[in-house]
Amino acid sequence: MKRLGAIIAGGQSRRFGSDKAAVLIEGKALIDHVAGGLRPQVDALVVVGREWPGLISIPDRPNPQMGPLGGLCGAMHYAAQEGFDLVLTTGCDTLPVADYSKLGDAPVPAVVLGQRLSGIWPISLAGQLEAHLLAQTNWSVRHWMAICGAVEVDVEMEFHNLNRTSDLDSFKAA
Repeated sequence: MKRLGAIIAGGQSRRFGSDKAAVLIEGKALIDHVAGGLRPQVDALVVVGREWPGLISIPDRPNPQMGPLGGLCGAMHYAAQEGFDLVLTTGCDTLPVADYSKLGDAPVPAVVLGQRLSGIWPISLAGQLEAHLLAQTNWSVRHWMAICGAVEVDVEMEFHNLNRTSDLDSFKAA
């Protein structure tokens, strides 16, 4: 199975107050830490929803106002065009990066328990996801999971979502 890694990074970091993807942790940007954790698990790596040096950038699809699902949709369509079978996603603000081997390669989509942006998605869902995004306004990942039958898997890891500066402070103190 050929896997594309996709870092979902199109958010505006409102709760953080500045560009959280660029915040430095031990002298390295957060998004670069995420890329480093995802890269060994995939055949290629992209960032969705923004430009970032050293990474292929692809746009959200069908448009950038659809939140993380727009990022997932963009990644799935890019993966389909480039001959990938699966897309592994993670947010640009979650550390550590999950061990995706615990999610399997089944045709059923799976996400990390409690981390809905950390998931494995068969590209066969690309058309269905785009139709879903265009048909209505409930663009929550949880709603999409219910529609496509995604399962949640406990990978027995502790994750840190760095959505606010206080989350970053807690992470650095741990």
